[in-house]
Amino acid sequence: MVKHYRPPGKKKEGNAAKFVTRSQGLKQLQISLPLFRKLCILKGVTPREPKKKFKGTHQTYYHVKDIAFLHHEPLVEVHRAIRVHERKIKKAEAKKNNERANRLREKTPKPKIDRIIRQRYPRFVDALGELDDCLTMVHLFAALPASESKKIEVECVHKCRRLAHEWQAFISRTHKLRKTFVSVKGIYYQAEVEGQTITWLSPHSLQQVVSDDVDIITMLNFLQLYEPLLSFVNFRLYHSINLKYPPILDPRLEALAADLYALSRYVSANTRPSIVNSEASQAESEQLGTKQEMAETGNETSELRLAQLQNQLPSNEPGALMHLVDEVTGEDEEDQDTKECKNLFKNMKFFLSREVPRESLLFVIPAFGGIVSWEGEGAPFGESDQSITHQIVDREAQGHRFLSRDYVQPQWVYDCVNARIILPTDNYLVGRIPPPHLSPFINYDEEGAYIPDYAKTIKHLQAAARKEVLPLPGVGKEDMEDPQNLLVEGIIDRAEANDAAQRKQKMMILEQQYHDDLKKELKGVTYTSAGSKETSGAVETGESATNVEETADDDMGKLMMSRKKRKLLEAMQISNKRKQAQSDLIKQRKKKIDEAHQNQRS
Repeated sequence: MVKHYRPPGKKKEGNAAKFVTRSQGLKQLQISLPLFRKLCILKGVTPREPKKKFKGTHQTYYHVKDIAFLHHEPLVEVHRAIRVHERKIKKAEAKKNNERANRLREKTPKPKIDRIIRQRYPRFVDALGELDDCLTMVHLFAALPASESKKIEVECVHKCRRLAHEWQAFISRTHKLRKTFVSVKGIYYQAEVEGQTITWLSPHSLQQVVSDDVDIITMLNFLQLYEPLLSFVNFRLYHSINLKYPPILDPRLEALAADLYALSRYVSANTRPSIVNSEASQAESEQLGTKQEMAETGNETSELRLAQLQNQLPSNEPGALMHLVDEVTGEDEEDQDTKECKNLFKNMKFFLSREVPRESLLFVIPAFGGIVSWEGEGAPFGESDQSITHQIVDREAQGHRFLSRDYVQPQWVYDCVNARIILPTDNYLVGRIPPPHLSPFINYDEEGAYIPDYAKTIKHLQAAARKEVLPLPGVGKEDMEDPQNLLVEGIIDRAEANDAAQRKQKMMILEQQYHDDLKKELKGVTYTSAGSKETSGAVETGESATNVEETADDDMGKLMMSRKKRKLLEAMQISNKRKQAQSDLIKQRKKKIDEAHQNQRS
């Protein structure tokens, strides 16, 4: 069929009608490339891959509907107004009219992202599902230094730090933290909020150096979306536990770098016990009186907040500033994981030395029910408190040691959190090389996966804590299910062993009969009851039954599969063999290392 010639200006067909290149999209929108990238980040527009790239493989393609979507975006007009406003400021500065320039700077229009967040995340669950990158970016900028050359403002860093601590305070108070892992990149955390698993990375508390290779402008564009998103999420989460948002900061603790414990909340009246209603109303009246007096005198806002904090918290309580990690009253619906995490460090008091990662431990320990203090001003209790059970240290030289507490390394806290049990402190004492820090994000129960020795030790400790029976090394689960082995181990008596053996033999006979019937059906032989009786005498030992079962599963299973499922099974077997080969390689390397250590000792 001859292809008709299409004159210029006529309607396009195929991919040329559905997709446009980036340069064509910029001409249609009449905006610059940086603004186009910013709008794509805010609106969630991504490049597409058409089946046929009609303008060449070196071009970036977008869908026509996405460009039309950006064309009707009100942010385009707002940024055009900002560009006009910047020209006016530049013109006033050129005429040395500084007063007009400053007045125009104060009236610069600012784009609002609230509507975009509502469009992109119509449900709260959608926002929680997209919170991983948001939290990682906010925690990263909270640790970066402010720089004029990189366009990182001080206000931006402070806002990110405040949002990060508000999120950590909610997770710590509601005991939603599930896993944590310390790596070279930073500290990974995983929490479960309203059924959504959220994982984020927090950098180490070290001096961060911003490299020139990093595109800070693009990261700031993402941060412009993530800051209001995290603010809305924190607002919704705080109101879900009947706490007002935003929280009130204690300037004294904030200056002492204890921001997480500087967060104080006003708990609403319906979450408080009815016994304290009269005291609460009296405290509120005193609080209003204090507000009026301080407003009349014209003191600073920080003093007003400190006075509010002192009226809200009881002065005789030693951990008054630590009420963030107290139990949330009125929250009756708690799942099993939350209850388990809530009671992990129950009735334990921790003291942090100055060389350990304080900010991370202040977040992790209260999230699992522990009480924590640190070395310095503003701490709830000092180092000489006799009720301290564990002191977290990371240096061998200690001036004074208390015999009533354990001196452990910080890794012990993270390993206990991941194992959900209190591990023995012998391997984590000061001066000793701790065991390997295992990642909780790796599933060691997969087929063919390499299981480290310490993972096996933790598994046996978990089974002992739950009063379960695990097989010894070299013994499989099928050996544990054997009634004779259970009888020898003393787990069951002889009568139960005999009953279990009879039941197992009947199940093996029925299973063998089923496989024989399948074979006859494939061969075209009709089923007879006499043939079924012949098979009953063939099953006398467990070895013959297992051999027949394996051959029947391998042969008949593949015969009855479709080609697609058979190929899928072969791919799974190849993957398992690859995993097994990798596990064997790791075991061989470990064996060589152990032999080398033994030769050095000898």
